[in-house]
Amino acid sequence: MNKEKGMTIFITTHYMEEAEKMADRIAIIDHGVIKEIGTFDEYKMKYDTNSLEEIFLKITGDTIREEKADKNSLIHKMHKKR
Repeated sequence: MNKEKGMTIFITTHYMEEAEKMADRIAIIDHGVIKEIGTFDEYKMKYDTNSLEEIFLKITGDTIREEKADKNSLIHKMHKKR
């Protein structure tokens, strides 16, 4: 759609490989704050790595953390109904 219609499309993902392949520009967001915006190629050159995961770690100084659903989350409630 982006190329055919000239529309801007926002995709949010925690899958770094998906972002690398699909996005023209990538915003690194940590705890709800945009830390940096750029293309994957710009990030690779600036941070001297070929991995978006490593770039995230260098920008945030943090570790990749798995988000876990707690008993009050919507995901938990949806699974409980099944």
